[in-house]
Amino acid sequence: MSTAALLACVIIDDNEINRFTLERAVQRHDQLTLAASFPDAVEALAYLRAGSPVDVLLLDIEMPHISGLELVKLLPDPKPAVILVTTHATFAVDAFELRVLDYLVKPVNYARFCQAIDRVTEQYRTTTPAAPTPTAPTIPTDLSATGTDLFVKTNGRLLRINFEEVLFIEALSTYVVLVTDKQKYIVGGTLKNMEERLPFRHFVRVHRSYIVNLHRVEALEDNMLKLGTHEVPVSRAYQEELVQRLQAL
Repeated sequence: MSTAALLACVIIDDNEINRFTLERAVQRHDQLTLAASFPDAVEALAYLRAGSPVDVLLLDIEMPHISGLELVKLLPDPKPAVILVTTHATFAVDAFELRVLDYLVKPVNYARFCQAIDRVTEQYRTTTPAAPTPTAPTIPTDLSATGTDLFVKTNGRLLRINFEEVLFIEALSTYVVLVTDKQKYIVGGTLKNMEERLPFRHFVRVHRSYIVNLHRVEALEDNMLKLGTHEVPVSRAYQEELVQRLQAL
């Protein structure tokens, strides 16, 4: 990228005031242009995976569904320069383990913001990134199983996941998220597609946005299922069947 060219910047922050503050900072800076601004990491991930140009990613850490740290791991190549923006400095170690370029603590001081952008421009001066390759649109993921394992294609890789480790599956726009005790797996496709291909009978639809592993349910109270540290809502339409299935275990 030419040093004379403006750096395309994308902002992801679920707080409207914080997002507006970052937008103003980008617009004031003479080396940046605002390419896009998102309140939701799921929507932003679809934008980034579609091959949309981005040089700098200003990314909040604490967001629903997909955190900023989780999103960094899912970024397609070539990865943009990532600047994390958060209210807590406690994430700094995790951030730099992911090789982000800088870490800003809210409220963001404009002078400190400019320092972070200087680091980005310096990186572009000293490296010659490969030309971005257009990314194909996400194709609904095939899911297969053998024995006690699920095989899912996520972020360009085919992964083996022990199905007993999956707590629940959540629908997010054009993706589904397989949630385990330790990790989340983002998979292209719909919950209906996942439900049709999931071969294990103890995975049950309990809501238009959730499928749960009945073997991992700890309690049902006030139309909420407790699975480990997570809670999943139960729709009235699914409640009777769910109770019957739980009693049959």
